[in-house]
Amino acid sequence: MALRLWSEAFGEGERIPQRYTCEGADLSPPLAWSGAPEGTGAWALVVHDPDAPVGDWVHWVLYDLPGSVTTLPEGVPTTGVLSSGAKQGMNDFRRLGYGGPCPPRGHGPHRYIFELFALDAPTGLKAGATRSELLAAIDGHVLGRGRLVGTYERR
Repeated sequence: MALRLWSEAFGEGERIPQRYTCEGADLSPPLAWSGAPEGTGAWALVVHDPDAPVGDWVHWVLYDLPGSVTTLPEGVPTTGVLSSGAKQGMNDFRRLGYGGPCPPRGHGPHRYIFELFALDAPTGLKAGATRSELLAAIDGHVLGRGRLVGTYERR
């Protein structure tokens, strides 16, 4: 079975509700997944906007989520270490945790790519890592990937 990632809040290719953006409560959306590859010891998640005018913009970096976990609730706290032991990295807003979609007004719809990585073991990174540090740490440790794409546009 392939690794599948989804949200109750929006479907593949659908508009992300305002609640999860800078124009709303700026909460992380609820996420769930299934189809963990055998041997999954940890999860990592990166959310980014490849359509940002300054280049690929990172909205969320989360890692070392225990392999037994299959959901993230709405509104994950924006702290370095979560109660599960998972850690959050620095987004391109220069904050820990989730920063919601906030494209420039009139720039058209942007895509927000939620990428979930099944890892053979936790990364061992401290809280506050960047996406590039995370990707370097998981190189050679990825057992599978899941992806969900939402869109958002500010008018």
